[in-house]
Amino acid sequence: MQKFASAVKKFVTEEDAPTMVEYGLLVALIAVVVAVAATTLGGGISGLFTATNNSL
Repeated sequence: MQKFASAVKKFVTEEDAPTMVEYGLLVALIAVVVAVAATTLGGGISGLFTATNNSL
């Protein structure tokens, strides 16, 4: 139990752990933005390609 408490204390006091969590949250936010943009723009882009294909 002493080793576990020591490991938790070390994890909390190190500065790398919060930085990694922040990067993880940032990556998750970027993924959500990309998914929303792809969903929102998907129909418009599909229509653009269809119109281009029909004009050729």
